[in-house]
Amino acid sequence: MLPIAAAARLGLPLVDADGMGRAFPELQMVTFTMGGVSATPMALVDEKGNSAIFNTITNKWTEELARAVTMSCGGSVSVSLYCMDGATMKRYGVRDIVTRSQKLGEAIRKVKSVSGKTPEEAFLEYAEGYRLFKGKIVDVLRETKGAFNYGKVVLEGIGSDKGHQARIVFQNENLCAQVDDRIVATVPDLICLVDAETFIPVTTDALKYGKRVLAVGLKCFEMWRSEAGLELVGPRYFGLDTDYIPLEERANGGEADV
Repeated sequence: MLPIAAAARLGLPLVDADGMGRAFPELQMVTFTMGGVSATPMALVDEKGNSAIFNTITNKWTEELARAVTMSCGGSVSVSLYCMDGATMKRYGVRDIVTRSQKLGEAIRKVKSVSGKTPEEAFLEYAEGYRLFKGKIVDVLRETKGAFNYGKVVLEGIGSDKGHQARIVFQNENLCAQVDDRIVATVPDLICLVDAETFIPVTTDALKYGKRVLAVGLKCFEMWRSEAGLELVGPRYFGLDTDYIPLEERANGGEADV
């Protein structure tokens, strides 16, 4: 939201692109890293007035050093990084991400008024999503390690999923979804939890016992499915003992047992 606010206040055009097309927990996890763009020089400031300029030898080192400073600043800072020219942005940026976000927000507001479809059907169609599971949260496990929020949420099935159980593990963002003994989605594809009635997203910090949610899978940006992309953000980078299988293949019964 900060670039949107800055563009509005300064009267400048906003580039309709970013380096993820979703959310990842570490600074080097952007498509620009695959394009050889340096994260630094990077400016960092906190609300108390502390500031720093980083120049690092790799983008991974930017993440390591910036996170250490962020923790010293109380866990919250703002940064400006990945300076590049327009040609590089066009080649490696995830295009139309602001527009897509706007359209998803519009879809959430309108799904209950679509004729001929249930709200869930309308939402999945608007979002181009795959239905993974619908259930009630029965357990949430959390722990903080290395300045990250790790955990697992357990869902008991409701409706057509009654009698089944789903487990989703996360590191700030959702990493892997498993229904009974079958993995149904992993990073870098998106695993989204939304309120079962309103379809408003439920972030990992808002997970709580008793909440009814719909787990939806969304396809990631194509560049993340390349060898370089999977090395940067694939399931094995996050310690998951599985190779990446595209969401649509898992949905069609592709090899996914654990």
